[in-house]
Amino acid sequence: MEADYKVKLEVFEGPLDLLLYLIKKEEVDIYDIPIERITNQYMEYLTLMQMLNLEVAGEFLVMAATLMYIKSRMLLPVDQQVTDAEAEEAEDPRWELIRQLVEYKKFKDAAAQLSKREDEQANIFPRQAPDAGIEANKDVPLAEVSIFDLINAFNDVLKKATAREDFHEILEERFTVSDKIEEILYTLRDRTEMIFSELFANAGSRAEVVVTFLALLELIRMKRLKVQQTEAFGEIRVIKVA
Repeated sequence: MEADYKVKLEVFEGPLDLLLYLIKKEEVDIYDIPIERITNQYMEYLTLMQMLNLEVAGEFLVMAATLMYIKSRMLLPVDQQVTDAEAEEAEDPRWELIRQLVEYKKFKDAAAQLSKREDEQANIFPRQAPDAGIEANKDVPLAEVSIFDLINAFNDVLKKATAREDFHEILEERFTVSDKIEEILYTLRDRTEMIFSELFANAGSRAEVVVTFLALLELIRMKRLKVQQTEAFGEIRVIKVA
């Protein structure tokens, strides 16, 4: 794998997006975040992003430090916790983070609603009606199938591959992103789409899994491929752009 290869996507969310994604994925209350579980999940994603050589902005590291600080505050021994008399004045160490998340989510939801209305307005007078009996294919843009969805799917693939008996941590054969891009496009030469996990079916090492995933991200950035999900956290489909 090229040591200097960097993935820079046009759509790349920040640390608050990752926290909201984890809160939704773990199905927890935004006003009562289980800080230890979410912190551990966040650090796992951060490790994966760094392993993939994604351009991790400093704000991700700042958020990691913030989460670790909140976690340490909440794990203090009982004798170091605030007393009942102090409790009224003491603020939940999670509160400032919760406030940021709630405000950010409001802006995200409002932006999504405006985008939806814009799409609906654009389709009021369609240039051509869809063919009868054929259901319109609704594409889900990369902004909705987020980088975190892709990293989550990559993590699942890596864990399953690592459990295989024929999987190796180190392999002498050298893989490059360019080679894997050609391989993916060749696989899709007579097909229009494939399931995300199919891309890694024959991968024999961690390095090959990582480089294949980087090649996929590059093809998405180049608009040669797109990704779709029919439901939140569902199976990801990789589709060739005509």
